Amino acid sequence: MQAPTKPTSQQVRVNPSSADAPITVDYVSLGCGKPIVFLQGSGPGASGWMNFRYNAQYFVDQGFQVIIPDLPGFGDSDKPDLDYTLDFFVECMADFINQIDIPKASFVGNSLGGAISLGIALAEPQRVEKLILMGCGGLEEVDVYFQTMKGIQAMTKVPLGSPEFTPEYLTEVLKLIVFDPRHITDELIEERFRILKTQNGSVFGRMRIPNLSRRLAEIEAPVLGFWGANDNFCPISGAETIATGCREAKMITLSQCGHWVMIEHPSVFNEESVRFLRDA
Repeated sequence: MQAPTKPTSQQVRVNPSSADAPITVDYVSLGCGKPIVFLQGSGPGASGWMNFRYNAQYFVDQGFQVIIPDLPGFGDSDKPDLDYTLDFFVECMADFINQIDIPKASFVGNSLGGAISLGIALAEPQRVEKLILMGCGGLEEVDVYFQTMKGIQAMTKVPLGSPEFTPEYLTEVLKLIVFDPRHITDELIEERFRILKTQNGSVFGRMRIPNLSRRLAEIEAPVLGFWGANDNFCPISGAETIATGCREAKMITLSQCGHWVMIEHPSVFNEESVRFLRDA
């Protein structure tokens, strides 16, 4: 599949309380209509566009406005040296949608982006229309991820910025994200390694995402979730956690799929998501 070219990006400045100075957030905005904010996962060299480039145009063609920021610490956004807590990310993204004049949106979140989407829905429920979560983070104690998930273990085994974190090592880490390694292309490795070289080690060493599972009943927005049966980063038990913990949730689990449902099964993800967003 030919990878879509990234559109021209824009920048806004956000002002989280835990930062010493404003933070520049790089983002792309496509189409018009009801707004959907896509929040990426974490990982070495991660960015918003690389996470959702196979999905964006479909949503635009269906009449939605697609907004894809690079989270602080990732992509081409600023990468400050601070504690990357859930509260920090939630503050940044809440201020981000303020800055671009979006009073209310649906949020699509993969992995870390899923945890942040839940965090926004808990902190500012009036800002959230619906939630779409894929391989969602923030549903276990931190130790569970590090002790049981081989993808997390591999991603954190070699320190970011060390000579051992080569493009070859990055390739091996990213192959754990997918069921089918054909999705880990040379072009993907080149772009992620470009970003990786600019990343601050704090984004992993000082990231703190709490277990939100006990607060899921507080989520007012309807939830659609996706999970790959072969996810090496977030255990598939999270699908049951969401289905049993949220007031209104539908979960779709897929065989022969890893952590990137939206990349490995874009048609299923795109079509089911748009149907969900259009339902009254």
